[in-house]
Amino acid sequence: MNSPTQRRACEFHLLRYVPDAVRNEYVHIGVILREQGSRQIEVRFTRDWRRVRCLDPDADTALLEGIEGELRQRLHEEPDGKLMRLLGESLSLNLQMTEAKAYLAETLPAGMEELMRLYVDPPARVRLPRLSGRAAIQARMRAEFERVGVWDLLRKRIAASQYTRPGDPLRIDAGYRPNGIIRMFHAVSLEPGVELAKVLAFSAAGLRAGVKRVEKVELELTAVIEPAAKIGATDEEPDRLEMYRFGVETMEEHQIRVLTTSDMGRVAETARRELRV
Repeated sequence: MNSPTQRRACEFHLLRYVPDAVRNEYVHIGVILREQGSRQIEVRFTRDWRRVRCLDPDADTALLEGIEGELRQRLHEEPDGKLMRLLGESLSLNLQMTEAKAYLAETLPAGMEELMRLYVDPPARVRLPRLSGRAAIQARMRAEFERVGVWDLLRKRIAASQYTRPGDPLRIDAGYRPNGIIRMFHAVSLEPGVELAKVLAFSAAGLRAGVKRVEKVELELTAVIEPAAKIGATDEEPDRLEMYRFGVETMEEHQIRVLTTSDMGRVAETARRELRV
């Protein structure tokens, strides 16, 4: 039996929210902590969803809170069950669990408090990081569509699988359907490289054909990227500029319209007129 001063041998897993499996951006939202050789197990999700909303403005936090309750109940009912099986039955496609890590805790509640503070909930006085990459582009897109009053009229996180084939993980950020066409918009950050551009280029033909087959209209697919100067793609950085141009040209070769965040005001005004707001 553990004495009051003896730390307990435990293991913990971090739970990550991953809105885009292709981009694999994530934020830690919870902790699973259990004592080794014991039936004691603790589950806790964050109560501050700001970082999740920065990454995914359309995140269903009510659903995530519901998953926490379901997961806690399942783990308490089957403490000796296979953790991975329980998680697979309880977690959504947007949640992932890290590998187990060893941890020494005075008590499980105290250990949970420390792990949440270290990995999930930043101290109140710590300023949240400035948005960058896809998150920054998505935020600008949303701001412009909200400015003209059409954001709530758009489809969001459009599953490509409904137009391509089951299992396609791509979700297009937003879109709407004026007469005779569907317009879709997807944030593609070239700051970390050209991988996202290549993924969208690879998907474009199948997506376009699927929209025509299912919706009986043409698709106009738009990639929204950062201005070159914003990510240092200038003559002073020729390698970065060359990469930026490669990303743009790769998408354009696959009939993807490429605009920057500077164009979003004009795009939003067009949507306002076409949606008759």
